[in-house]
Amino acid sequence: MDPAEVRVWRKAERQRLLALRTGTGQAERGLWEQRIEERLRALLQERPGIILGVYWPFQAEFDPRPLIDCLIAEGSAVALPAVIDKKGPLEYRAWRPGERLVDGVWNIPIPESRRTVVPQAVLAPLVGFDRDCYRLGYGGGYFDRTLAALKPRPWAIGVGFEVSQLETIYPQDFDIPMDLVVTEASVRRR
Repeated sequence: MDPAEVRVWRKAERQRLLALRTGTGQAERGLWEQRIEERLRALLQERPGIILGVYWPFQAEFDPRPLIDCLIAEGSAVALPAVIDKKGPLEYRAWRPGERLVDGVWNIPIPESRRTVVPQAVLAPLVGFDRDCYRLGYGGGYFDRTLAALKPRPWAIGVGFEVSQLETIYPQDFDIPMDLVVTEASVRRR
């Protein structure tokens, strides 16, 4: 497929997968989230005391907030991404539950305090993913630009639901694969 065809295909797949995800009942999604959280806890226990870039859940994504309290109790720190430049990488801001949040792009909460950090690992929400651990996101390119810009490059963990698996996302030159993709059914490693 040429790049123009890929853009059209990706847009259609995003819409289809988002409808599928948001149309899944809360009880079923809740079971999926429990399994994902168990897998993430096990993976992150291998790297205690890290700074983990998380995200605020949006459009029925896996909700990492219950995981945050556990990680902080075990000595890790978390950071939330903020869009500073719509064509640039994300900025990660240190955050702890209880600290003030303000609305960012798409009204997604971001830390008001601008204590920037470089995470050693990041959770990246998946709209879709393929067997080679490439991520289909919302189309803004933020995570790809961020992974390309962060030095050292963090451990990239894509998080999503098994129903979002695609045969391929038709990776383009700017797409950066995840190191792992975690779903309720498995952990895939690149």
